[in-house]
Amino acid sequence: MAGEERSEALSREARKWAMICHIIALVGILGNGIGFLVGPLVVWLLKREDDPFINEQGKEAVNFQITMFIALIVSALLAMIVIGIFLLIAVGILMTVFPIIAAIKANDGNHYAYPLSYRFIK
Repeated sequence: MAGEERSEALSREARKWAMICHIIALVGILGNGIGFLVGPLVVWLLKREDDPFINEQGKEAVNFQITMFIALIVSALLAMIVIGIFLLIAVGILMTVFPIIAAIKANDGNHYAYPLSYRFIK
C-alpha cells in the first residue's frame, strides 16, 4: 500500500526521469562500452535538482554502475586465472537485470536500492 500511495504523490515527470536514470545504462552497454556509467551520470546531473525522487534514484543508478565498473575491472584481471570468466558473465547479467528491475520500480514510484551496490555518492 505504501508504494501505491507514494506512486500517486510523485509526478509522472519525476517517475519518468527516475526510470530513465536506470534504463539508460542498458543503452550505454550496447553503445560505446562506457556509456553504462556516463549515461546515468549525465541524466542524474541534469535532472537532480528537479525532484528529490530523481536525485535519489539517479544516485542509486550511478552508484550501481560505478560498483559494476569496478567489478568488471576485477573480473577482467581474474580472468587470467579462469574464475574471472565466470565473474564477467555474472557481472554482465547483474548489469542487465538490475537496471530493468530498478526502472520498473522507479516508473511505479517506488524507491529502489540496488543490492550489491556500494554508496560512493551519498
